[in-house]
Amino acid sequence: MRKADLVNAISEKTGVPKVDVLVSLEALFKEIKSSLEGGENVYIRGFGSFVIKKRAKKVGRHIKKGASIEIPEHYIPSFKPAKVFVEHVKSNVTSLPSDEGED
Repeated sequence: MRKADLVNAISEKTGVPKVDVLVSLEALFKEIKSSLEGGENVYIRGFGSFVIKKRAKKVGRHIKKGASIEIPEHYIPSFKPAKVFVEHVKSNVTSLPSDEGED
C-alpha cells in the first residue's frame, strides 16, 4: 500500500475529502519527524513507538578500495510495534501476496 492508497482508503471510510486526509497525514509525518529530530520519542498507544536508536562507532570496509574506514556513532529512527498490534497482525494475516503460487 502506498501513501495515495492510504489516503483513498481513509477518505472512503471517513467521508473526509482526500485533500484534507492528505494534509492531515503529511502533518502527522512532519510532527513525527520533527520530534525524532529533536531527540524525543513518539509513543502511539495500541500502534507502536517511533524511537531513536544509537549506533556505536565501528570499523567498516570501503569495498572498492579495500581500505578500512571508521564509521562514527550515529542515531537512526526505528519503529517498534505495540504488542496489541503485533498480536492482531499475527492472528489475522494468513498469507502475503508474494506467497501465492509458491510450493
